[in-house]
Amino acid sequence: ASAVMPYYTISYNQTSENVGNSYNRELITDRLRGDAGYDGVVCTDWVITADPVDPGVHLSKPWGVETLTVAQRHYKALMAGVDQFGGNNEKGPVLEAYRIGCEEHGEEWMRARMERSAVRLLLNSFRPGLFENPYVDVDESMRLVGNREWMEEGYRQQLASVVMLKNAGNLLPMRRRGRVYVPHRTVPPMRNYWGGTDPAADYEPVAENVLSRYFDPAQSPEDADFAISFMESPKSWRMGYDPADKESGGNGYIPITLQYRPYTAVNAREHSIARDPWDGNTDRTYRGKTVRAMNECELDSLVELRRRMGSKPVIVVIAMSNPTVMSEVEPLADAILIGFSVQNQAFVDLIAGAAEPSGLLPFELPASMDAVEVHCEDRPHDIEPYRDSEGNVYAFAYGLNFNGVISDERTRRYAGR
Repeated sequence: ASAVMPYYTISYNQTSENVGNSYNRELITDRLRGDAGYDGVVCTDWVITADPVDPGVHLSKPWGVETLTVAQRHYKALMAGVDQFGGNNEKGPVLEAYRIGCEEHGEEWMRARMERSAVRLLLNSFRPGLFENPYVDVDESMRLVGNREWMEEGYRQQLASVVMLKNAGNLLPMRRRGRVYVPHRTVPPMRNYWGGTDPAADYEPVAENVLSRYFDPAQSPEDADFAISFMESPKSWRMGYDPADKESGGNGYIPITLQYRPYTAVNAREHSIARDPWDGNTDRTYRGKTVRAMNECELDSLVELRRRMGSKPVIVVIAMSNPTVMSEVEPLADAILIGFSVQNQAFVDLIAGAAEPSGLLPFELPASMDAVEVHCEDRPHDIEPYRDSEGNVYAFAYGLNFNGVISDERTRRYAGR
């Protein structure tokens, strides 16, 4: 690797100080550079050095170094072994960090420290020849960008990444040219990752010309032989912090939910590990508080679809951005496919049998939100996974193909992990 990025988190009680990983010298200099012999670029994750205005907006995460100034945070990261600050376009704090280093170690030492990072950064440009010839070869770009071979390979990878969770009665593949009903997707306005609001949307999840390759589109559930419901995983309100809670006398911190229906955090920690130095909170606990998913209406739509379809098959497709509590969805579905930033045409191809599902779960799907609360966040494979009506457990590296539960070199490799 020519560059690595330590994550935001504190590796709690794993080293001599509980600070974000980009500030941790033992992790970067001692273990990564020393023990592992890595001498490439270390770039922080984005905007970790600034003071946040609202903890619920993704503007800064200086975990463990909240009481330092912005320049002191830059200096501490440099002393930890960082070469580059992600999401930082201001030179002032870097120059101030240099001055701090000169006062502490002398200018000769600090200049040498900065030059080590400069060499690592420049090598990433020298090695591919960007200094010798920085110009784009237009003809070569036309040949490479968007070429058919690479696009086809990219699409094959999309197909391979989809995970089939459920296939009751070997429903899939749907090789017969039946009539399919695909409900419109109606999505309410939702607060996005950066604190803005995405507008409401009402659209067809799959173009009719894609569906019609294999099936005849139906205009209602009553006219259909089967249905495909496209959903997104639950979108949690405000990423765990709500100023309204603070204004009403709380600490501002609220649960993050992985289910559609309202969730009350009965079994959350009574006292949090972390504190909030900006407004004096000594405890970030959200125990006893209730939240609901912004897109709860998607589950309402699935419930109504199941009612109208009666005993006819319902296939659920979930665009999953977080592990999801499946107890609300799975009983309503005869087959379930999930994907991660996959175009919907891929799901249609798999449902029709033009390709076979082969993806494996990259994480556990939790049995409940209580299971989420009681597991150790920094311990892999520590969460109770969901067991469905077919007896399958949605654990790490689980997935189905058209013959049943996948068992191959990958699952043998990952067994027990």
